[in-house]
Amino acid sequence: MSTYTDIAKRIAKIIVSPDAVIGFIHGVLSVPQDLGYLAYGYIDTDSRYNRETERIRLIKAIRFGILQNENFVRTIEIVLNKFNQYMPIEKRDGIYAKMGASVLGRAITNSIISKKIATIIAQRSSLMVALRGGVVGNTLLAGGMAERSIYNSQKLQSTDPEIYYALRERDYDFLYFLVEPALNPFVEALRIRRNQGETAFIQILDLVEKEVKYAR
Repeated sequence: MSTYTDIAKRIAKIIVSPDAVIGFIHGVLSVPQDLGYLAYGYIDTDSRYNRETERIRLIKAIRFGILQNENFVRTIEIVLNKFNQYMPIEKRDGIYAKMGASVLGRAITNSIISKKIATIIAQRSSLMVALRGGVVGNTLLAGGMAERSIYNSQKLQSTDPEIYYALRERDYDFLYFLVEPALNPFVEALRIRRNQGETAFIQILDLVEKEVKYAR
């Protein structure tokens, strides 16, 4: 597991400059990784029935428009909302100060902040182009990327069930692997909160606030 400082630095970097993670997201569309998951899927006979059931759910989700641009944004937004949900109000303004006065003030909801970050990441990502062009949809239905999507969904269910079920409601758990590089430090912080308690989570928030201030 990453150290508190490492997690805080990555969170602060994304808050200060959301497009800093774009390079990592671009790397998600990786053929070698897809082939690796496809090969593993063939030899993983123990979970074959469950994966076939999940593949049916994935196909239905794609047919019902899960790959529309707004769902990509919404996937990011849901995870960030979960993170912000546990953030004390007094911490929020200090941590999000770098985003500008437009998101500050106690009357501003966490969802506005989350949407702002999610939209910036989404708009500048090549995944949006891939979604519009049908690239992701076609490859999700054909082998390796489908296996990768399903395995990552199952992993999320095991390691971070709160995030999984928040996404699972609209089948966004299948999209999680596409945006995981941007969301990983936030999810790690929430995992620490669940496993180590509120005090540990506040320590991370304190470090995030310091990192954001240093970035000014």
